[in-house]
Amino acid sequence: MGPLEIILIVLTAVVFIVIIASIRIVRQSTAVIVERLGKFRKILDTGIHFVLPFFERASKPISLKERVADFAPQPVITKDNVTMQIDTVVYFQVTDAKLFTYGVEDPIRAIENLTATTLRNLVGELELDGTLTSRDTVNSKMRLILDEATDPWGIKINRVELKNILPPKDIQNAMEKQMRAERERREAILKAEGEKRSNILVAEGEKEALILRAEAKKAAVIAEAEGTATAIKMINDANPNAAYLTLQGYEALKSVANGKSTKLIVPSDIQNVSGLFASLKEVLAKDETDKKSE
Repeated sequence: MGPLEIILIVLTAVVFIVIIASIRIVRQSTAVIVERLGKFRKILDTGIHFVLPFFERASKPISLKERVADFAPQPVITKDNVTMQIDTVVYFQVTDAKLFTYGVEDPIRAIENLTATTLRNLVGELELDGTLTSRDTVNSKMRLILDEATDPWGIKINRVELKNILPPKDIQNAMEKQMRAERERREAILKAEGEKRSNILVAEGEKEALILRAEAKKAAVIAEAEGTATAIKMINDANPNAAYLTLQGYEALKSVANGKSTKLIVPSDIQNVSGLFASLKEVLAKDETDKKSE
């Protein structure tokens, strides 16, 4: 193999290597910046591209996916001069690879500093209680401010969240005592309401029992009166004879005599006792005759 052939082989290998190195494959959700002689040339989207050797340079792929930046806690002073530690989480996405490359030197560091200053401004207008109860408001305001400030960098801020809010230790202890006292107060109120409800139910039960007993007594009296009235009506309908009425009168007299009364009133028709006994005898004899015939 002569020197010329060796040179051709070497040149072919170099050309092949250069061609291979000039081919750029851009993956999905990424973008590549191409510069020609140090000046911006174009943005390579997803697919296969050819970069002019020696004259053009391709940057590292820039991710277009949504990113999450978890920043360290920052000391923040509230309106009532309470120093708290607050850490934030920022969700952002690159929307313009050119602005992202040339807009700011260190985009992540820039977002972190901007987040810290914005947080201090917003929390400085709130008191401690307002800071603890206004997370959603602070999150929304921070997102709007950061999104507007990062537009020149080709970045869109999707969400901002206050991850942790840590007041000083003494304030945490005071808040815990306050929460404990509040829980005990609620427990006492619930207990008192339960006892009150129980007493009301007992009183209502006793009231209903008294009403039911009174109604039962009333119903018994009415039933007895109705029974007596029915009995009297039946006797009147049966047209009883004088003997039956006299017998009933003496039965009543017998009941009175068996009592503890010291006085006894005798009816004026006591002289009819003999006639009553005669009638009673006839009735009893008739009943015996009927039984024997059966």
